Amino acid sequence: MFKNNQHKYSISAMCKVLQIPRSTYYYEAKERASEDDITSDVIDVFKASRQNYGTRKIKVELKKHGLTHYERARLGFDLHPSSI
Repeated sequence: MFKNNQHKYSISAMCKVLQIPRSTYYYEAKERASEDDITSDVIDVFKASRQNYGTRKIKVELKKHGLTHYERARLGFDLHPSSI
């Protein structure tokens, strides 16, 4: 709908008529890492530390490798004995 009328109306005007924020028009969904990838990354760091690191140090190590989308609560869940 936006592309069909883009030559007639501005994006701001179309968003106002549809009552949606402009940011919604420009939003691009990002792919999320699969659950298995996340868990395996966390467990790899944990085992590399000889099962010594806690959630804070694991988060620092993951950040060093460019993996910045981890929350400490999630790390704790992945380190639960039933996950390892």
